[in-house]
Amino acid sequence: MAARISRVLADRIIAGAVEPGSRLRQDHIAAEFGASHVPVREAFRRLEAQGLAVSEPRRGVRVAAFDLAEVREVAEMRAALEVLALRHAAPHLTAAILEAAEEATKAGDNSRDVRSWEEANRRFHRLIVAPCGMPRLLAAIDDLHAASARFLFSAWRSDWEARTDHDHRAILAALRKGEVETACSTLARHVQWIGHRPVVAASGRKRDVFAIVG
Repeated sequence: MAARISRVLADRIIAGAVEPGSRLRQDHIAAEFGASHVPVREAFRRLEAQGLAVSEPRRGVRVAAFDLAEVREVAEMRAALEVLALRHAAPHLTAAILEAAEEATKAGDNSRDVRSWEEANRRFHRLIVAPCGMPRLLAAIDDLHAASARFLFSAWRSDWEARTDHDHRAILAALRKGEVETACSTLARHVQWIGHRPVVAASGRKRDVFAIVG
């Protein structure tokens, strides 16, 4: 039950359905899931471990806010870990895998909303690093992509514009030619590009939001 509650709440937070700083009310969540407070508290601990919630003395648990420094931290961690994974994956990348990654890039280019773009983008990145055969590393990368998705959905809930991902194509071209270090340097630069836009919250308050668009 705790795993189910934390998964549903995490999905809502990542999708931007619950705004940063919003209070997570234990009673309301327990009632929604027909659960006691014990699994709800465990779910909160799981969300805190993922960096999605924070516990404040006398104020309860709130959805974690994020700023430019946190976005940069995730971007730099993604660059380091995805490059490490790609170096180990490169000898095992087949023509079929690279073709599937190209199809994911095309799907992203044709996306008309941020959610489908993020799904295609994540698929591309996962395809080229999965053959590294390092499950702990891949799990850490998955967590960083979840954080990236949260930043992205917060910034671009609407007004998404289709775009052509030239970096993905450059990475694939380098991998096909066996130029692994070129692919790695392009990937590192790609995942550290941070977009910025002002967003009006449901409360009517305007705030600057930053996101990794790669």
